[in-house]
Amino acid sequence: MQALVVAIVLLLVGTTGALVLIQHPWRATAALGALTVAPPPALVLPAPQIAPVPATAPEPTAAALSAQLAKVVGNPDLGTFSASVSDALSATTLWSSNPDRPMTPASTTKVLTTAAAILALPLDHRVSTTVVRGSTPDEIVLVGGGDPTLTAQPVGQPSFYPGSARLEDLVQQIKRSGVTPTSIVVDTSAFSGPTMAQGWDNSDIAGGNITPIEPLMIDGGRSNPLVDESPRSPTPALDAGRQLATALGIDPANVRIGSAPSGAAPLASVQSAPLRDRLGQMMRRSDNVLAEEVGREIAKSLGDPLSFDGAVKAVTDTLRDNGFDLSGVTLHDVSGLSVDDRIPPRLLDQVLNEAAGNANPKLRPMLDYLPVAGATGTLADRYGPADRAGAGWVRAKTGTLSVASALVGYVVDNSGRVLTFALMSNDRPPDVSRPALDAIASTLRTCGCT
Repeated sequence: MQALVVAIVLLLVGTTGALVLIQHPWRATAALGALTVAPPPALVLPAPQIAPVPATAPEPTAAALSAQLAKVVGNPDLGTFSASVSDALSATTLWSSNPDRPMTPASTTKVLTTAAAILALPLDHRVSTTVVRGSTPDEIVLVGGGDPTLTAQPVGQPSFYPGSARLEDLVQQIKRSGVTPTSIVVDTSAFSGPTMAQGWDNSDIAGGNITPIEPLMIDGGRSNPLVDESPRSPTPALDAGRQLATALGIDPANVRIGSAPSGAAPLASVQSAPLRDRLGQMMRRSDNVLAEEVGREIAKSLGDPLSFDGAVKAVTDTLRDNGFDLSGVTLHDVSGLSVDDRIPPRLLDQVLNEAAGNANPKLRPMLDYLPVAGATGTLADRYGPADRAGAGWVRAKTGTLSVASALVGYVVDNSGRVLTFALMSNDRPPDVSRPALDAIASTLRTCGCT
């Protein structure tokens, strides 16, 4: 059965009817001592305009699709260009251009991380942050488990990550424990290896794209907890301990990095939102920090080191074990921020194709994590007045670096057929290549090339 691609249509059409709430469903009058009740009004039923794509929609022919794409794929603004386009129902590649060439993927790497997470972990998986007793009666230890979404926002106030655990909850549990600490140790021993990956630039910390990857941080290490690309902390775990100290009335100078004593008694614990929610946040906002922490979550489940190398191994091993060909893949992180990462479009298209088609229904949830063209996430400001054809129909993960841009997702064509695609441009700045990539995706939408 063909995948149900419903979310796209939600942005384009609504319902023409709705249940009507009648404020006074009855009317009573006194008539010769009897009660007269007016008959109820006719029930108004919803008439939804949303329907699954038809299983009988005609598949585009390779020749017709190639003829349409020829009008847009020769654009020099694409620079070094590689791509793959496939039919979801038949899992057939309909068109490609150097599909095996390793390309700089940027944040489309998160497609692989998301797929591996779905395949390796339950979608209700959560990550804990705990507080235990220290080595002295007046010391406590804040132990990071790998949740970057913990927030210092007060209970009842919005946080950057909806559903995140609250520092305030830890504070209240510590106070109820009867312990009155005067110092805090921050335990970051859950993660190993370097905190910055090969191919990362330290300027991206102040630029708001990344923070050193430690197992404990507040609001993803952001200086402004509600701003996506806020400058980040160069010491996120230590800063988290200092924020806990301030909330407990402890001098922040009495916070240090260390380790929890073996067998230390627990005092407090909070849990992250379920994995399904965090994957959606990671994909829609292209959150690099969240991707790296999810990679370590996968690594932990497989017994691999909780490091960059361990996360890469866990993601690639999971995909390989599920039948994906990892030829041509070189990764130094699992977020795609490294300029040294390489992925061929063939693999990215295959992952989306298996999610949208019948090959691996377990991957289906990732379709809903993708931004919607002209509406949500990193595609909200694309497909504007100059190119509206794909708006609301294209759903794709974006990838952007200084000279790389990519688009990996799916679209329903004019005939009602679901097509998946991986479009990758290197050697051009994103402001040049993005419109050219968007034009290709819009051509897939308008094609119906039977």
